[in-house]
Amino acid sequence: MRPAADVPNEEVPDLGPLPKRLIVEIDTVRRLVAEQFPQWAHLPVEPVRHGGWDNFTFHLGDDMLLRLPSAAEYALAVEKEHQWLPELAPQLPVPIPAPLGLGDPGAGYPFRWSIYNWLRGECADRSTVPDPTELSEDLADFLGALRRIDATGGPQPGIHNWYRGATLRTYDETARSALVDLEGHLDVDVASAAWADALAARWDGVEVWFHGDLAAGNLLLDGGRLAAVIDFGTCGVGDPSCDLAIAWTLLTPSSRRLLRDRLGIDDPTWARGRGWALWKALSQMAGALDDHDLPAVAEARLVVEAVLDDFSSAD
Repeated sequence: MRPAADVPNEEVPDLGPLPKRLIVEIDTVRRLVAEQFPQWAHLPVEPVRHGGWDNFTFHLGDDMLLRLPSAAEYALAVEKEHQWLPELAPQLPVPIPAPLGLGDPGAGYPFRWSIYNWLRGECADRSTVPDPTELSEDLADFLGALRRIDATGGPQPGIHNWYRGATLRTYDETARSALVDLEGHLDVDVASAAWADALAARWDGVEVWFHGDLAAGNLLLDGGRLAAVIDFGTCGVGDPSCDLAIAWTLLTPSSRRLLRDRLGIDDPTWARGRGWALWKALSQMAGALDDHDLPAVAEARLVVEAVLDDFSSAD
């Protein structure tokens, strides 16, 4: 842990090197199922389209899925999810994944892995949300319920969730590097001011549960309403402002205000939430420019502009 230069007594976690991801072949997955869960060995195993980065995801038959971490750091979340998801599920207003099996290393694969029930729904994006107001209400209900769950003994921020729930300064170096790279592509002065404002916003220290990656792809919709929330690998207890990033990545200005009002979010928490959205969007935009991925640049720019508009209107 290294001290933040301009904030006395605040320690900034060290994220360490980038995870070394491995490749998982489908034949390996089929062997793991056959050897460890022979009762399901007859079921087909097929990759899930857009299966994610932290985990390789596969269909197991029609009603189950397999999640195999792609690196040792991501594997740290496996047992956490098996322990806590059954505790959280009964207290939430929509379904979340239910662990059905905990696999061990084998067949040349080095980590523990999971079998879950398959939750049906359409992944959220701007085109699948006919009424952002209704979705905002659903998200507020979900987040409110999650925050009311007893946080005693819950998982503290760490590498298992990349320090979600801890200080936003964890990502200061990444954000500032992206701002340098984005000079000439956006209003860096305003973005820098918004980032500084987020870093300066203090947390009251009251620990509550958070999801940690409440991104559009982890929200399943049915008819535009929230039907399920998936991928709790970054969940934990601590500062819940990281869950507010969805306000700028998916919602409109009016539905964003509704989310804030229904949750009763104060100014410092809202500013930190803006920071979580801004860090990720700046990093994604800079990376997409390097890769000449114009659609990804455009998507990240929408988020940055939403954050900066919100920040400017708060002045």
